[in-house]
Parts: sequence; structure tokens; C-alpha cells
Amino acid sequence: MVDVDEAGAMKNGAATDHKTIIISQRGNLKALESALRKQWRLGQNIVLCWSADERGVLVIFVPHYFLGNFCARLDHAGVQDNEAFVRELISGDRRKPHDEFFAIANRLDIAPGFIRLDTPIADEPAVVSAVEQLIKRYGLSYVSDRAVLLFDIAEFSLFTPFEQASQLNSLSYSLNSAYNKLLVQGIEVHFSRTTTGDGFYVWNRALGAQANRDLFYFLLLVIADNAVARRASRGNTVPVIRAAYHVGSHYELYQAEGVNPTVYSYIVGDVTIELARLVEKAQPEQILMGHFETALDVPAGSNAEAQELVFSPGFLEYCNQGLSGLQGIQFAGKNVAKLHCRLSGSGVADDRRAVRRFLIIDKHGLSRHAYNLELGIEFEDLTLALGLAEAALPEEVAESSAAAVALDMFASPDAEDGIATGEVSLYEQVEELASLLQDRFHPEAQDNP
Repeated sequence: MVDVDEAGAMKNGAATDHKTIIISQRGNLKALESALRKQWRLGQNIVLCWSADERGVLVIFVPHYFLGNFCARLDHAGVQDNEAFVRELISGDRRKPHDEFFAIANRLDIAPGFIRLDTPIADEPAVVSAVEQLIKRYGLSYVSDRAVLLFDIAEFSLFTPFEQASQLNSLSYSLNSAYNKLLVQGIEVHFSRTTTGDGFYVWNRALGAQANRDLFYFLLLVIADNAVARRASRGNTVPVIRAAYHVGSHYELYQAEGVNPTVYSYIVGDVTIELARLVEKAQPEQILMGHFETALDVPAGSNAEAQELVFSPGFLEYCNQGLSGLQGIQFAGKNVAKLHCRLSGSGVADDRRAVRRFLIIDKHGLSRHAYNLELGIEFEDLTLALGLAEAALPEEVAESSAAAVALDMFASPDAEDGIATGEVSLYEQVEELASLLQDRFHPEAQDNP
């Protein structure tokens, strides 16, 4: 496991060693943490933001219930939505310029607090990063766009306690093994995880399209390591898992553990809810990808004014472009010659309209869309087919999927977001209708796309 402890801080996925910080600033960090812990009061209060001062640090502390009450207030005409204001406030960096800091305090109608330090906080990246981590540890964060995985052990409750412990340990090892294999290839996934009891939520602490892609590669290697382990195991010591990948928003917090906040964070939000509902309907060994819209990184030096937005199939295409970098990874002493991924229903590489999207209805009657992911790993002497092949999907899933719909790989710039509610944009409705009509009246189009 690679979680960074109190000896280091994370900044955009990279660890900052406190040993690189001079002694006086380390003293500031200790004094700051001591003061924050006192004002935190076992989780009664949370810190929202901070600003450096010549004599110390300005902070805004509020009771843990304050934000909920603030978001419930009726807004005045022309005033920014309170919930949007709070989300923006607890997203990204918490350090604010003096003018913005006091404007925030005025908007919240909260008197700022002050923590006196022996020396001013140095305006150095390592020091500022360390302060940011302290502030977030005693607060609440919001992330609008992050990939998260959910691994779930099938039929977990039917095993003995010893078998359950063995299976969780085996899955945990597969996570660590995937991390090490990617690290050898020059890909470092700064992953965090929280247990669900019979599995794990896993996410990359770094943000952005590349971080989301790296986590997708992490998913592939965990699935592969688990499959190889099952082949070599006896009894019920290695789990049969089902997994899901989704990109969405979430809140991040640190719960109280004794008299201190935990070192490791927890996440909850739209992305975890979507994953739980997807896996709830998934079959053993199945890999699902949620229906999401996300931004790809703008290439350096390009003239693009905005990031390119893609739906899930487009994101998979983006991930497939880097799969060659995973060649040479070893499983059970065998080198990987080639990896390939596809969403069920897709045809040849240039077939951009054949991806099948399934409708999943959960126990609450809410619907969402998902894709079935198929993974192939080629070695010199054999090929592993992982995930559930389309032909193996249960009858009831196919029937409840409202048949299959075809989607373009890439999103329209005018497409509306329909992830949380399961709604489909007008653009997608037109595309789906056109595709279904084409399939019905021109069956030969399937052979000549």
C-alpha cells in the first residue's frame, strides 16, 4: 500500500517529504497542526480555507453542520447558488488571497480565526503543500471529476470467516501487485482505498485525464492478477470478483479516530453511489463501465481553448491508445505480449457506432446506463479472456437493457449531462433513433458500416 502518512504530503499525486522543509517551517507545521486539532474538537468543527499572514495563519472554522444549513438557505436574487459556492470553496487549493479570504468570511457570516506562529509561513511549494494537506485533513473536500473503482467479492456472505479473510487479503495483494507492476512500467498510481466489507473502493489521489487513465490500467492489472491467482489456487482462498469503473463527483473527508482525524480519507458522492448500483446488478467476473462524460487533457502547445469532452466509449479509446506501454508486464513468469479492451457490441477498430449501452434499473427503481467491458491479455502461448463476454450475459440483463443502443465514440459539444439522473440528451436520442432505424430497415449496414 502506498498511502502517504504524516511524514509526507500529496500535491497533484506527488509526495512531498517533510525532510526537505527547513527546521523553522517544520516547527510551524507542528504548531499549526496542534492548533487545528484543538479547534477541530474531535470533529465538531471543520476548517474551510486559510490565508497566510505575517504573524501566522488566518483560518475559517465552522461547525460540521454549518454547510448543510448554509446550503439550505434561500438565495437572494442574483446571488450565486449557495451549494455551488460551497462546492467551489472546498474544491482544489484552500489557500486564498487576503481579499478573497475575507469576502468568503463575509458571505458565510463567520468571523475568521487566527493561529499565531513563531515565523511566517514560507511561500515555498513544499511548505504550502504541507499546509494544504493539514487543512484538508481537518476539513471537507469536493472533487467534481475523478475516476473510482469498485471491486466486489461475489457470494462473499456464503463463505466461512476464514475464507472471507483469505479472500480480502488476496484482493488486497492484487491491488498492491498491480501498483508495483505499473510502477516498473513508469506509471505510478497514488491509490487510496476504503473497504466496503466485501470489497474496496479505489481511487487515484492525482486528478486529471491521465490519472483517470492510469487508474483504468490499474483496474486491468488487478483483474488479471486475480484471474491468474484463481488458476493457481485451491479451495475458496482467492475471490471471484466483479468490478466497475466510473468517473464522477464526490466529497472527501477524514473521520475521527480516537482524538485525531484518520490519516486516510474516505469518499462519498455521486460516483460511489453509481458504482454501488452498477455492481449490485453485475454478474461474477463481470466488469462494468459507467456512462459518464469527462474531459481529456489538451495536448501541450495546442490551440484548443477548452478540453475535449468525451463519453465513456471515447474515454476507452483514449485508454486503448496507451495499452502498448503495458507490454512486457509479467504474470506467473509469463510476459504480456498484447492487451486489448473493448465494450460489448463493438466491431472492428474503425466501427464507431456499434458500442452497446445497457440500461440498469436498481432496487429503488432508478435507472442508469453502463457498458460491459471485455479484456484480452495475450501471452506467447495463451490468451486470457477476462470480463463477461456479450454472449455470456444473462437473459434477464439483455431483456432489462431495453435492447442495445449505438453511440458515437465521442461526445457532441452540445450534449447534456445525463449521468446522475439517467436522462439522455436530445443529441443522444436522435443518434440512438437513427441507429435503431438503420439497423431495422437496413440490416446490411451491420456488415458495411
